[in-house]
Amino acid sequence: MSAKAIREYRGKKLISYHVKDISNGKHIIDDRSVLITSTTNYDLLVEQESWLLTTPLLVVKPDQLIKRRGKAGLVGIKLNWMEVQEWISQKMNTEITLESSSGSKDGVTGELHTFIVDPYVEHSQQDEYYICIQSDRNGEEILFCKDGGVDVGDVDTKAKRIHIGIDKIDLLSNELIDAELLDGVPLERITELSSFIITLFEVYRKLNFTYMEINPIVFSESEDGTTTTIIPLDLAAKIDETASFLNGPDWAKPIGGHLDLPAPFGRKEYPEEEYIRELDSKTGASLKLTVLNEYGRIWTMVAGGGASVVYADTISDLGYANELANYGEYSGAPSTEHTYEYAKTLIELMTKHEPPLTKKGDDDGEDNKGKIFIIGGSIANFTDIAATFAGLIKALLAYCDILLKHNVSIWVRRAGPNYQEGLQMLRECSNTTGLDIKIYGPETHITAVVPLALGLEAIKDFPQFDDPSHLHKKELAIQIADHEADHSVENFTAKTRCVVYGLMPVAVQGMLDFDFMCKREKPSVAAMIFPFSANHYMKFYWGTNEILLPVYESMDEAFQKHPEVSVVVNFASFRSVYGSVMEMLENHSEQIKTIGIIAEGVPESQTRAFNKVAADKGVGIIGPATVGGIKPGCFRIGNTGGMLDNIVMCKLYRPGSVAYVSRSGGLSNELNNMISRNTDGVYEGVAIGGDRYPGSRFLDHILRYNDNPSVHMLVLLGEVGGIDEYQICDALKSGRITKPLVAWCIGTCASKFTFEVQFGHAGALAKADMETSMAKNAALKKAGAHVPENFFEFGNMLNTIYTVLVDSGSIEPAPEVEAPKIPMDYQWAKRLGLVRKPAAFISSISDDRGDELKYGGMPISEVFDKDLGVGGVLGLLWFRRHLPVHVTKFIEMILMVTADHGPAVSGAHNTIVSARAGKDLVSSLCSGLLTIGPRFGGALDDAAKMFTSASDKGLDAETFVKDMRKQNKLIMGIGHKIKSLSNPDKRVEIIKNYALEHFDDNSVLLFALAVEQVTTKKKANLILNVDGCIAVCFVDMLRSCGAFTTEEADEQIENGCLNGLFVLGRSIGFIGHFLDQKRLKQGLYRHPWDDISYLTE
Repeated sequence: MSAKAIREYRGKKLISYHVKDISNGKHIIDDRSVLITSTTNYDLLVEQESWLLTTPLLVVKPDQLIKRRGKAGLVGIKLNWMEVQEWISQKMNTEITLESSSGSKDGVTGELHTFIVDPYVEHSQQDEYYICIQSDRNGEEILFCKDGGVDVGDVDTKAKRIHIGIDKIDLLSNELIDAELLDGVPLERITELSSFIITLFEVYRKLNFTYMEINPIVFSESEDGTTTTIIPLDLAAKIDETASFLNGPDWAKPIGGHLDLPAPFGRKEYPEEEYIRELDSKTGASLKLTVLNEYGRIWTMVAGGGASVVYADTISDLGYANELANYGEYSGAPSTEHTYEYAKTLIELMTKHEPPLTKKGDDDGEDNKGKIFIIGGSIANFTDIAATFAGLIKALLAYCDILLKHNVSIWVRRAGPNYQEGLQMLRECSNTTGLDIKIYGPETHITAVVPLALGLEAIKDFPQFDDPSHLHKKELAIQIADHEADHSVENFTAKTRCVVYGLMPVAVQGMLDFDFMCKREKPSVAAMIFPFSANHYMKFYWGTNEILLPVYESMDEAFQKHPEVSVVVNFASFRSVYGSVMEMLENHSEQIKTIGIIAEGVPESQTRAFNKVAADKGVGIIGPATVGGIKPGCFRIGNTGGMLDNIVMCKLYRPGSVAYVSRSGGLSNELNNMISRNTDGVYEGVAIGGDRYPGSRFLDHILRYNDNPSVHMLVLLGEVGGIDEYQICDALKSGRITKPLVAWCIGTCASKFTFEVQFGHAGALAKADMETSMAKNAALKKAGAHVPENFFEFGNMLNTIYTVLVDSGSIEPAPEVEAPKIPMDYQWAKRLGLVRKPAAFISSISDDRGDELKYGGMPISEVFDKDLGVGGVLGLLWFRRHLPVHVTKFIEMILMVTADHGPAVSGAHNTIVSARAGKDLVSSLCSGLLTIGPRFGGALDDAAKMFTSASDKGLDAETFVKDMRKQNKLIMGIGHKIKSLSNPDKRVEIIKNYALEHFDDNSVLLFALAVEQVTTKKKANLILNVDGCIAVCFVDMLRSCGAFTTEEADEQIENGCLNGLFVLGRSIGFIGHFLDQKRLKQGLYRHPWDDISYLTE
């Protein structure tokens, strides 16, 4: 979605700020304007906008993208501030019905909630002018009429106009405007007005507007005639949403925040829509949702932008538009969790209201018709169907009872990678839950589930995916490939070679596998370009053999070393694709003749710019926003055609007789499927992309196909928005197209909606009646194309025309060739359950594979929600336990008391010496850690084992001490250099008291304290030291907290977790010492001679 309407208030603020900025203050627009909603604080507002009180007369009107507000009685004129408040109060939150702007016969009903207030400008009719700027493929058109306001009349007839090409802004001059636009304007205003129009045009392009209409714009001179103020009284504008990464700050600064893009009037905005938008912003997939009728009976969950339109079309064409509840899509390989959230949101909306009741018969009472949930989609290119269906099934299981209560029937049609497993998972879900789920795969037309769900077709005529009848395949003929006709767009051959821009190993491997299936002599991919790393090689498979493909940092070097390359498949992001394409066009157009641009969301200004250069250089562009194209037996762009099983199913490894062009990439796979099932197959297919200004157009490809003797039948799949299909009509009428053309334009549902709906593609929005799908389909049919009644009949139309061509001898059937075999990658085979092998590693403490990192099975968000802290995280990662709060607090206390013990201890000393020797932090830390052992820090484990063993044996303290003396062993954890019972170690006191207060059992601690009483009688400093206290308390904690058995607790001690705590805690101090030395800028340490005893004998 690109061109989005903005509020009048926002538009006025944008142009007033930037007109002044660009003209260096020459042109001043009165920007006094306020926006008022139901939450506006009027007292605060007048403090900030005092002109509301001092301006005697004001104008107020709704600011909700409503056209012809004056005609609808929605403008308050010449009101003072109190009267404005009263006017708004009367209309706020009231529901009104207006004439529909979408072409629907029904009016559009909506609630008034947002208003704009401006000063009333006293002026005469001759002060009013009409200005409009609108973008097209080749530049912008400026329209001007000297009679603005209500007297403007038929703008198309009355307005003067000039067209400024994309690269012709230098031609826009005062002289040009004076001569072409300002006829009839008073001489004294011409200079000012022409200069203003130039400035406004510069603002239009700078901010990436796509449409701007000001009617009227008023010029008001001061009484002394020295200054002129420009006041746009009414403004309507659209802006290119995809340019936000270019213009975000320019949009935000004048309005003091984010530029909001309101929904069309009459379409209620739902919190669920906002939730899906938020989800969409957090994923690389595409998640869209528009609620059309929350009480509707038919709900859809469709994968793919084009597919979502044809499902809505079919429902509408069959007469059920008023029962269609939503429009949206989930596509681009959403994760299992995101699919679950999307499905859950739809189900909650679907079951919010009870389904309608209908009469069974004269005396039979009422019947619950139930709701219909259509889960559809085109054949996916790379989305793992089983993975997304796992999320769907999770939602179905969670809401099973309420779905059954609402008598929801579920109809599924899906295909693509791993679809068989996904459909089988749904079958098992249906069997175990009792949900009424009908399931279909690619053997069934994409929209067949719609008439089935509505009861318009018999289920017996459409066997489900696991019906044995699908085992009987229809064998059709093939044609021999031909590589001939010459047009500006590259005609791919079996020797076409390309460079892939960007590191896309999966797509490249898919292209190589397709090449191998087609028995090409050489791979189609010669090299890759990745400007963010030095030259290197990447390994790929050519059949079962491994090959290396070069990756170049420089575009110049790649093309110089591979002069046979004539195509670039550009996977650069929407942010960077413009620069890479322009570099190819400006420096390498002699060699590169076709560029496929995959990125979605390229700003229209950038698209139009490189399209113009490409046309001048004779380079063909496929895209942007395209999956690419495919020529069976020859060449494949990126992921076109999907996974290898779909390539085989659609017989794309060899050419047929039918060539197609489509806007939608997802529906191009459906065309592959329908054409292979109803004809002898695809000769070539191209998806030109869903943006408003694709680089190549329908006619470019249809003429290529028409001029190719191996193509016998043409297919066009257009859509709502734009006028490119009318070029096809003209070519049919003139006889330039001579071969049979089967055509359909999706988006017929748009005219049945009461408000404007932006479909998934940026170009899928009708700006005039002739841009509607219904008008285009009618025009194509009148021009001589074969146009079915609806998309559901598209496959039947293909078969009918193909049969006529075979019967007439135009196509000569030939035996089907054997499908080629291609080795399957191990990872994919494993996902399909075909192979297995033991894992190299086993890990049970963390998992980063899903949408969210997990510690010990707990999502990281839950870790923070529960405020587990460092102690809680340590419990999850070390022990795989969610430990009680008093335990995690104790762990954190240990880390704090062991963090440091001054710079003199061996570990800190080593860290300091290493830091002063210039070593990095990690090396210095390791130097300190390597000193930890039996004599430094390593006493905790041994102390725990000694005291625990004696305590468990029931020894008394005296006996234990005597036994240790007899064995000539030190008692680990006993003794301190300076501390004693009379001068206790505060750390010991803190730990001991906490344990006695919070632990249910302190057996080992009490035993250790009894030992202390014995040892201190021998010597005052033989106390229980901090290591011993931590050790015995930790044992008591593990044993008594309820998370471990005694055996499990002992195993943890045996595994060294106590020393681990010391290492973890003391690392804090070592790092502190390193940073301290760096901060103090201490030099190399050399130990003084006088502190060393040199032994010379």
